Amino acid sequence: ANSFQRRARAEDREDLNHTIILSLAQAQDRLDNNGGGQLSDVAMLRIASYECQKYWRQMKRQLTILSLNTLTGSDGDSAELIDTVADDKAIDLEAWQDARTWLLGCPIRLVAIADKRVKGIALNRRERDYLSYHKGIELKKYQKVLV
Repeated sequence: ANSFQRRARAEDREDLNHTIILSLAQAQDRLDNNGGGQLSDVAMLRIASYECQKYWRQMKRQLTILSLNTLTGSDGDSAELIDTVADDKAIDLEAWQDARTWLLGCPIRLVAIADKRVKGIALNRRERDYLSYHKGIELKKYQKVLV
């Protein structure tokens, strides 16, 4: 039984050891009642192996219930599970990347210039300068993010 207890989780090793010993005693008792002799070493190993298999089957069938107050992560960046639950008021990043959302915050004149470009209409000098100015502003934003 001692050699098989290593196969269990650390907190369950003693329990598995006792279960194996109890099963061996019950098997020996049944053998004595039927007029047999001693259990062979092979039979004892087979019983111990069966108890280990039974232990792991029970472990797989157990439902794992986590508390929302348990800590996740490692070292200094641990957080409770309750803090990782999605929030309805949180910003949807995919929506922010959507062109329609970006256009809502965009100047009306810039939208009109973009509409002209999509339709293939030539831009005059003021519109090109205005577009160039806003491209520069956006470029600076992305360059700050990259640095």
